[in-house]
Amino acid sequence: MESYPAPARDRVAAMIEAAATAPDRAVAIQGAPGCNSHIAALEALPDCLPLPCFSFEEALDAVRDGKAGSALIPIENSLHGRVADIHFLLPELGLSIIGEHFMPIRYWLMGLEGGEIKEAMSHPQALGQCRHWLRAHGLNPVPYADTAGAAAAVLEIGDPSIAAIAPRLAADLYGLKLFAEGLEDSDDNTTRFVLVAPNANPEPVAGPCMTSFVFEVKNAPAALYKALGGFATNGVNLTKLESYQAGASFSATQFYCDVEGSTEDPTLARALEELKFHTKSLRVLGTYRQARPRV
Repeated sequence: MESYPAPARDRVAAMIEAAATAPDRAVAIQGAPGCNSHIAALEALPDCLPLPCFSFEEALDAVRDGKAGSALIPIENSLHGRVADIHFLLPELGLSIIGEHFMPIRYWLMGLEGGEIKEAMSHPQALGQCRHWLRAHGLNPVPYADTAGAAAAVLEIGDPSIAAIAPRLAADLYGLKLFAEGLEDSDDNTTRFVLVAPNANPEPVAGPCMTSFVFEVKNAPAALYKALGGFATNGVNLTKLESYQAGASFSATQFYCDVEGSTEDPTLARALEELKFHTKSLRVLGTYRQARPRV
C-alpha cells in the first residue's frame, strides 16, 4: 500500500478492509481509487467491493490467493491498443476469463490552482489516448502507474505546474480542480475489460459467446496458416489474433485469440481439435457471454 501516494492510502486501506469482510464479492482492480477500473467494476458488478491493487500482477495474485473472487482487467483500448499483457499473466496463474465489459473512456485535466500547467501526469495508456490534445496544448506527458494514482500524486507533490489526466471521479476523491474535459483523441474511445476468476464458468453460457485461448505454433513453414485453417472451414469468426514472444529463443511464436462461439458448439470444438493438431500447445482461457455484438 505504501506504493500509493499519501492522499490515496486511507481510501485504499478502507477498500482493502471492506473487501476482506466478503472476499467473494471483492473484485481486484489495478489502480488507486477513482481509476477507470474502479468505475468499470462498479458498472459491471454494482454490488461488488473493489479491491485496489498497485499492478496487474498484484490484482491477479489477489484472485489466486483468495483475497478476491475475481479481477476486472483492461486488456485493450480502441485508441491505444493493448493494455494488460493478459496472454502472459493468465496462463501462468491458471485463471480463467468468465466475462467482459466495455466502457467509454473520458478524461479530465485536473490539478492545483495557482500556476501555469506545464506537465500532465498519467498512466501511459491515458497519455497515449490524449496525445493529440497534449501536443496541441504544449504539455509534457509524464508517465505514472495509474490515472487516479497520478491525481493523488499531484496533490501530494503540491506543484501547480503539474496536473493529472484522470477520470472525473479522481478529482472528486482527491479535491482537485478541473481545468479541461474531453481530452481523449476520439469521442468513441472505449476500453475492453475481462472478468477473471479461479475457475471457468461452471455451466454452458447462454446467448452469444466469446471464447479466448492462447496457442504456440510449431516452428515450421506455413504453421499459422495451417493452424487457423480449421476456423475457416468450420465457419468460426476470429475477432482478435495477437502474436507475442515468450522467452528469448524467438524460435516459435505464440498467439492470443478471441473467437465468436462456445466450446460447446460443434463447429468451434472441431476447429479447436484441428488447431491442436497443428500447434505445440493450446490453452483455452474461457468461454463467456458477449458484452456487446461483434459487427
